[in-house]
Amino acid sequence: MQNIEQTSRRDFMKLAAAAGGGLFLGFNWSASAAAPVVVNGQAIAAGMVNFNSYLSIGTDNIITIVSPNPEIGQGIKTAFPMVVAEELDADWKMVKTVQGNLDNSKFERQVTGGSGAVPHSWERLRKAGAMARFLLVEAAAARWKVPVSEITTDNGKVLHKTSGRSFTYGQLAVDASGLTAPKEITLKNEKDFRLIGQSVKNVDNQNIFTGKPLFGLDVYKEGMLFAQIQRPKAFGLKLKSVDATAAKAMPGIVDVVTFENSVAVVGKSTWQVKKAREAVKIEYEKAADLESSADHNRIFKELLDHGEATVRRKDGDADAAFKNAAKVIKAEYQCPFLPHSPLEPMNFFAHVREDGVELVGPTQTPDRARDEVSKITGFPKEKITVEITRQGGGFGRRLAADFVTEAAHVSKLVKAPVKVMWTREDDMTGGTYRPAVRYRFEAALDASGQLIGYKLRGVGMNSGNSTREDNFPSGAVDNLLIDSVEHKSPITTGPWRAPITNFLAYAEQAFLDEIAEAAGKDPVQFRLELLEKAKKLPAGAIKYDIDRMIAIIKMAAEKSNWGKKKGVYQGFSVYFSHRSYVAQVGEVIMEKGKPVLKNIVAAVDCGIVINKSGSLQQVRGGVVDGMGHAMYGNLTFKDGAPDQSNFNGFRLIRMNEIPEVEVHFVDNGISPTGLGEPALPPTGAAIANAFYKATKQRLRNQPFTQEDSFKGLS
Repeated sequence: MQNIEQTSRRDFMKLAAAAGGGLFLGFNWSASAAAPVVVNGQAIAAGMVNFNSYLSIGTDNIITIVSPNPEIGQGIKTAFPMVVAEELDADWKMVKTVQGNLDNSKFERQVTGGSGAVPHSWERLRKAGAMARFLLVEAAAARWKVPVSEITTDNGKVLHKTSGRSFTYGQLAVDASGLTAPKEITLKNEKDFRLIGQSVKNVDNQNIFTGKPLFGLDVYKEGMLFAQIQRPKAFGLKLKSVDATAAKAMPGIVDVVTFENSVAVVGKSTWQVKKAREAVKIEYEKAADLESSADHNRIFKELLDHGEATVRRKDGDADAAFKNAAKVIKAEYQCPFLPHSPLEPMNFFAHVREDGVELVGPTQTPDRARDEVSKITGFPKEKITVEITRQGGGFGRRLAADFVTEAAHVSKLVKAPVKVMWTREDDMTGGTYRPAVRYRFEAALDASGQLIGYKLRGVGMNSGNSTREDNFPSGAVDNLLIDSVEHKSPITTGPWRAPITNFLAYAEQAFLDEIAEAAGKDPVQFRLELLEKAKKLPAGAIKYDIDRMIAIIKMAAEKSNWGKKKGVYQGFSVYFSHRSYVAQVGEVIMEKGKPVLKNIVAAVDCGIVINKSGSLQQVRGGVVDGMGHAMYGNLTFKDGAPDQSNFNGFRLIRMNEIPEVEVHFVDNGISPTGLGEPALPPTGAAIANAFYKATKQRLRNQPFTQEDSFKGLS
């Protein structure tokens, strides 16, 4: 059988039918209670059966699952089939997975974002695997004329131990396809898992290592043209005039077209269009304020002091608590804009034909991509196809669809298939950044050091709600006020890995350490006391699991030997996001009079770990990402234009700066929760709190290396 990882869903169905039919299971992704249904392989190949997704067992013993969610490096294309294979008792070597294309009639939630793919599909996938196993056992029992209770399965085989007989799954696939599937099925007990929880290599590794075409940048279609787009060089400018005479005369250039606020150069190679783009003469005019970073600092101060705030949560009477407080602690924390900087710059293929549109490329939200292209072209959604490629990173940037609509615009204008290619400079200066934010915290303590009042105001640049009002310590403080103020900036922003919490967690957890110090309490014990109070006497709604948070705090303290290591300065942080709980301890030592981060201990409660290897990579990657951007990431502006346009100006973390990252997972048997993002938010505070222990210098602004208190130490 040919390598089906590279085929479309339709091609896969044709291949499976040609291979002799076999067992096909359609199962509904939109409702975990919906039972898989056995259908005929020839019917599926002919497109006559309407299901949301398919599990197949071919006569050649190949087990295939169509995975609908975009793969951006989070390992979903490996985790999904692992879940099916576990319930199926499959031979993992015979398991294949196919990337599903956009299909709203067959899939639900074809999105990579919010760390939600596995929580959404966990039970659905298990039922699909368990149902297939049930039917195979029934087929074997009928052939052998023995009770089902005498039959077991193992590693892709059905076994009758009494007689020593066995069948491979492929040998039974056709028989099983003629049986009726039950509406309900018994799932494995988690203690019997043999594949889930093990370390499994990513299913795309071989193709990645050998350079096989997987990514959007690899896409090539017959007759395809290439396009690069000149966008305004500053946020707040609009297109005034274009002179493309010189560019159109250059070799390989097919056309230069304008749309919305952009100029596209279209040609036969990326190098030709890149050079021609430099020859286009463009004039812009001002359409909005051209903001600089100095303006942002002024705006933050004005809005914190006088901005019209939206109350996000109010418990008790915070003003009265502060009026009667024995001690008040105040602090402000600020972060800059950040680009996403995925390894693969934005790109997308579009072919706007007379009868519909073909879209191919890396998108985290294929449904949004299709919707936006529908608006541009006027074609109904059913006339637009979206093929999803593997993606060289996204971090939230590919949740947007601007690069997709650019391709559609250009293809429509030049009446040809086009792939839009962004350069690294385009990618870094093209917007949709993490919003810049500033927080003002206030805490009120009574004479005994108890936290009796808490205030948080967030000011964000196009951030919507810059707070997470229901996260800890909400629910643990009787008198609490959380509000936010919004500044509408011409600088475009969007979700960035662990939206809002990527910085808010650092600010909240660093400020909690400030409160603990003012109260004369150990930072870990202070958090545990607040959680115990929330458990016994909750103040308002509790939107997090107190027991899970307490358990993860204790695990991190235990694994790090909290407070007991000589010559090691430890900083603590804990956060709940994307359904998961992560606590971290940063460990700093002094070398030649300077603080050096040597280790981060991470305790993680994400429920059942599916792929241990992939999960470790997600946690360690999140920690390194969180550390790198907290320490170094800084995108600044002058007159609406980014000062940094490539990695020579935008500082990333370097290999020799990465500390040891020690990861521990909680084994609590809870269904899997998010993991792509939750390890990032706590990292900044664990580091900042550890540096404070070592130096008594607070780090309240990111990046840390730009802080005056940090510069004096480096």
